[in-house]
Amino acid sequence: MTTTEMRRTAPRRRRIPVFCAGIAGLLLCIVLSLAFGARSVPVATVIEALLGAAQSRDALVIIDMRLPRTLVGIAVGAALGLAGAIVQGVTRNPLASPTTLGINAGAGLAVVTAIFALGLDRPVQFVWFAFAGGAAAAAFTMALGRRAGDLDPVRLVLGGTVLQLVLVSWTSAVLVFSERTLDEARFWLAGSIAQRDLAALAPVAPAMVIGLLIGAAIAPALDTLALGDEAAKSLGAPVARIRLAGACAVVLLAGSAVAVSGPIAFIGLAAPHLVRPLVGNSHRLLLPSCLIAGPLLLLAADILGRLVARPSEVEVGIVTAFLGAPLLALLARTREVR
Repeated sequence: MTTTEMRRTAPRRRRIPVFCAGIAGLLLCIVLSLAFGARSVPVATVIEALLGAAQSRDALVIIDMRLPRTLVGIAVGAALGLAGAIVQGVTRNPLASPTTLGINAGAGLAVVTAIFALGLDRPVQFVWFAFAGGAAAAAFTMALGRRAGDLDPVRLVLGGTVLQLVLVSWTSAVLVFSERTLDEARFWLAGSIAQRDLAALAPVAPAMVIGLLIGAAIAPALDTLALGDEAAKSLGAPVARIRLAGACAVVLLAGSAVAVSGPIAFIGLAAPHLVRPLVGNSHRLLLPSCLIAGPLLLLAADILGRLVARPSEVEVGIVTAFLGAPLLALLARTREVR
């Protein structure tokens, strides 16, 4: 399939309505995220609170608690969705996700180790440990995946899978021997954007922006890479540099997201597959579409988690894992996956 043919998979006249529908869906999720919680408030109150026209207790809850949580959810969902599309393009594996590089497992081990050794007890304290752990695991996976100076997609996936299993085992071992660490880490390990504010997002926001810019820069190159290594090289594409840049973008995006929210599964896997039938396989359209689909999925899952166990709530990482398992089985069985 040529690059031109890939663009033809989504008729041009259909792209604008698809983008408009996606943005409308995301705006709806933002409003619902602000309105729903242990105590629901009318949409009119949400709008008044955002405009500064309300001073009630509900308005304070919306501005001080739900708005930061929603903004964090948008950033984390966008980063995971974009990282998922890039890693699938780099590895040419439709079932790849940031987890493939061992980022979640590396971040989890680093956070658990920091809690065990340093006695940390607040999510905002975990940010840099999680980012460093995820980045180190991804760098090690890329080292395992290198062959003859290039990143081999098969070796990369196998190396990431093995590393993930090892890191998860080490993490479990630490949790078994320290009940205090288990109590402190279990909510972070479940994956959540509850009680996350902009102070937790700010340190890693620059890394998210750099990852976004790298992704935008290599989008045309990922289309060329999709033709296969030999065809891409015959067209003059620097395959090794494209894969290295893509892997760096994934580390920055997914590492930042995991650092803020903990490991949240399936957003990175599902977002590209949901938008690909609508916008086609060209990464010039796929990547910006995932910037909409990722936060839409994450906010929808977070809202569902608040509603199913009111007045308590289910962590968003548990909701995505519960809903993502049948999705993964469907993707693995369908012949439409590319």
